[in-house]
Amino acid sequence: MNPQPRRAGLGELLGHFLAEIRALVADYAHLAVLDARRATLNLAWLLASVLVVAVLVVSAWMGLLAALIMLASSHSISWVAAVSSAAILNLIFAAAVAWWMRQLVADLPFTALLRQLRGETPPPPGEPHAD
Repeated sequence: MNPQPRRAGLGELLGHFLAEIRALVADYAHLAVLDARRATLNLAWLLASVLVVAVLVVSAWMGLLAALIMLASSHSISWVAAVSSAAILNLIFAAAVAWWMRQLVADLPFTALLRQLRGETPPPPGEPHAD
């Protein structure tokens, strides 16, 4: 004789339902914390990049001023060309750092959380986000 399996009562089903809701909320909270951590790191890199660009632009400005002063005081082209070249290289480097900063800004914070709430599938690894 095979005993019939006992059916779950309303209390058990409600308890299981509440446990599942609690686990779902905990998962979303964990995802939000991870996204906030990533956004914080991107903000730190962005602020550091802004500082680097500011220093490079100021040094390029000073180099250009030094080149103009040297040009006015002496017609020795070699010094002016040297200082101007250094200033131009600083500006090129500042533009490269600014381009890198633009990519940091393009990756908006909380994209993983928003994608999860929308029910979208994550992009394959290595592909840019289209959020």
